[in-house]
Amino acid sequence: RRAAIAAVRKLDPRALGRNPVILLTELGAVVVGVDALAGLPAGRTTGFEIQLALWLWFTVIFANFAEALAEGRGKAQADALKRTRARIFARRCSEGGEQRVAATDLRPGDRVICESGDVIPADGEVIEGIASVDESAVTGESAPVVRESGGDRSAVTGGTRVLSDRIVVRVTVEPGGGFLDRMIGLVEGAARQRTPNEIALGIVLLAMTLVFLGVVATLPFFARYAGMLAGETGAAGLSLPVLVALLVCLIPTTIGGLLSAIGISGIDRLVRRNVIATSGRAVEAAGDIDVLLLDKTGTITLGNRQATA
Repeated sequence: RRAAIAAVRKLDPRALGRNPVILLTELGAVVVGVDALAGLPAGRTTGFEIQLALWLWFTVIFANFAEALAEGRGKAQADALKRTRARIFARRCSEGGEQRVAATDLRPGDRVICESGDVIPADGEVIEGIASVDESAVTGESAPVVRESGGDRSAVTGGTRVLSDRIVVRVTVEPGGGFLDRMIGLVEGAARQRTPNEIALGIVLLAMTLVFLGVVATLPFFARYAGMLAGETGAAGLSLPVLVALLVCLIPTTIGGLLSAIGISGIDRLVRRNVIATSGRAVEAAGDIDVLLLDKTGTITLGNRQATA
């Protein structure tokens, strides 16, 4: 439903300016639609013109919908992370004892109590106690780690879970600067970068579109030169709807319509597997990977050295 609404919003020519192929298709749909509506009172509108207008609008909306659907799935991952962050509450230490507050209300210097089963609400430092912490959501390591006050094992990350014992954590980051916030920013910003291959292909598509636009624009002049004037044989083949249909068939409409959706869906496929791609170039590199070497056995095991895949 959200993608359908976004597909209609993307009909704005300013939004289609970065995709000249689909923009030209939309202009053709407008021209054919206006011509068909203008011919209705006089009865000169044919079923061909009506079908052509519908197919052109369907092509534009389908291209927008494919892109909006891919974008929406990527944004849904970021929304899920935001909801996760919003559902985290903290037991903040106060003069009167403990106070239950949302994790987003914590400020640097606040002290929070985390016990077994609690999710650490923000990035910070352990100042009291020792506990076993599950950091698999951050590092991928399934085996729990020990976090204690003092030394080099006192840092904890928001979003990880305490498995045992009790610790007191002093918050060290401002709101919006924690690990979950940075991960949300990576997911949201990943879809806004174009790869060199995508840019090069866009230039090729634009060049082909301009070439075929020139070809179709000159056809009436060649037809007139050849004697195919109005009322003579072959004149019906050079009507405005036919020229628009020919242009849309010649230009690389399918590639132009799916180009951006392909890149975004590639990022989405990685996100669904808990891999964050910071750029489109990373997605292209991931497509060429045959062998993946990992330096942590716990990343691909259950903690008992049994591979999951």
